Amino acid sequence: MNRALRLTAGLAAAALALSACGGDGDDSTEPAAGGEDAGTPEPADLRLWLNGPDTPQSMRDWLVAEFEEQNPGSTLTIEEQQWEGLVDRLTTSLGSESETPDVVEVGNTQAPTFTTVGAFTDITDLVPELGGDDLLQGFVEAGSADGKTYAVPLYAGSSYIFYRKDLLAASGLDVPTNMQEFVDAAVKLKQDNASVPNFSGFWLPGQDWRDGAAFLWDAGGDFAVEEDGEWTGALSTPESQEGLQLVQRLFTEASGAPKDGNEADGHVPFCAGEVGMMLRPGWLRGSLEDPEIGCPDMMANVGVFALPGSDGEPAPVLLGGSNIAISATSQNQELAANLLELIMSDEFQSQYAENGLTPAKVSLASGLGTDEFAAATQEAVTNAKLTPAASNWATVEGSRILEDLFVAIANGGDVQQLAEEADAAIADQLG
Repeated sequence: MNRALRLTAGLAAAALALSACGGDGDDSTEPAAGGEDAGTPEPADLRLWLNGPDTPQSMRDWLVAEFEEQNPGSTLTIEEQQWEGLVDRLTTSLGSESETPDVVEVGNTQAPTFTTVGAFTDITDLVPELGGDDLLQGFVEAGSADGKTYAVPLYAGSSYIFYRKDLLAASGLDVPTNMQEFVDAAVKLKQDNASVPNFSGFWLPGQDWRDGAAFLWDAGGDFAVEEDGEWTGALSTPESQEGLQLVQRLFTEASGAPKDGNEADGHVPFCAGEVGMMLRPGWLRGSLEDPEIGCPDMMANVGVFALPGSDGEPAPVLLGGSNIAISATSQNQELAANLLELIMSDEFQSQYAENGLTPAKVSLASGLGTDEFAAATQEAVTNAKLTPAASNWATVEGSRILEDLFVAIANGGDVQQLAEEADAAIADQLG
């Protein structure tokens, strides 16, 4: 059985297992919130899955200390997961009482798939305490199904361009104001720094479809569209082809990143002097400023701006971010709810803003500040987009159709043919 079929089968199996654990009818999972008579939950060792480096270590340390202080006798272990392969790992773990983490972070584009198969606990009654109408509503919708809420926003972050001021100046370039100027600048930067091994005028690893989406959308294309109630792949349309051809030009003429690499750890080539411009979420700033892993001495030469679109307005970058949920098979529902409330507290959420990410609560966005990084964050989000709102979209991401497509494009493949093949695979996943 191929990877995609295993994933689909796994999700179905998880749904059946969760339903079997939950009993009859629609109430397959009990709400996380306990009543007045619920009492103090028994101490337990809780596991929280957080993905990638987006939540800094300082925030994790704060969360562990606060949770253990507020829940005497209980402990919290935070396990970092990589985004790559996350859907497969969630599918395997969430259906098992012995393997499941208690609370999990899931990408906002992946959330709908898991909410619709009963993988998360119904937290509808908790939503007012977690933020209610102050929460990012698009992310609440992504974590809801059939009128109930199963996952709430954790944070959001639109990517923007980080660039080397000194390198643009040396090439006689101003900050680009439209897409054509941006592409021309990226190509020139690579040409002018050809003596630097692996140099990228614009850093774009081969697997990075998430940043490549901006060029697809700017041209009027999309990954998939809904027609008469059915989702079909849309990568082979003329508009999408225009965007993907531009992506191939960037791979060929502007990027020196590995053609089979992913977008993780972008601070490494940037700090090595191998990057003129890169499209990254705001948390990259923290990595660059970190004296342990970054290059704080370079920050005087780092500038930022929103990726410009063809019309001069901000390009439609992917609205990244995450939802947070309680596993339906967790044996520590009350403690998990306590942890979720702590994660959604103003004290914790405000730290996301301080680290360059949009907090889950709209009222805390002012914590992003007023410097150029905050301005770029706020400008980038004005035209940001989400991936197609298909309930099975996570299976597309989990099957690596898009990574494989972009790697093939980076290696000079026929864009039209590759897009047609990807469209067929996407339609199969979404059907």
